[in-house]
Amino acid sequence: MARILAIDYGAKRTGLAVTDPLQIISSPLEGVHTHILFDFLKGYFGQEEVEKVVVGWPTQDDGSDTNNTPLVRAFVNRFKKLFPTMEVVLHDEWGTSKMAMQSMIAAGAKRKDRRKKINVDKVSATLILQSYLEANL
Repeated sequence: MARILAIDYGAKRTGLAVTDPLQIISSPLEGVHTHILFDFLKGYFGQEEVEKVVVGWPTQDDGSDTNNTPLVRAFVNRFKKLFPTMEVVLHDEWGTSKMAMQSMIAAGAKRKDRRKKINVDKVSATLILQSYLEANL
């Protein structure tokens, strides 16, 4: 069985998470600077079999668009052009950054590690993927 990859896309940094091959558990994969994201994805897809990509869809608590929604929309459009056979699913990411920080605190992450926003992005991607798994599989 192939993995599912989640992307928490950001203007500067992007968090990535992935399932195990049985698609049961989500785990942080990597945090990358957004300007190298497509190079990272090409390399990853060349090494691992990925069934679909879940992209965190930014919304306000009332469901309306955020300032990041147009950025994510542009990313998804470019992704589909570069990887036309890959299934892309949009999944609500509302509140995941706050939950990621709370999860890191609960897990005992040091303050220094919590200040590295790329770590928060990886945990956010993991939460997006876990939420997707719970809702759809």
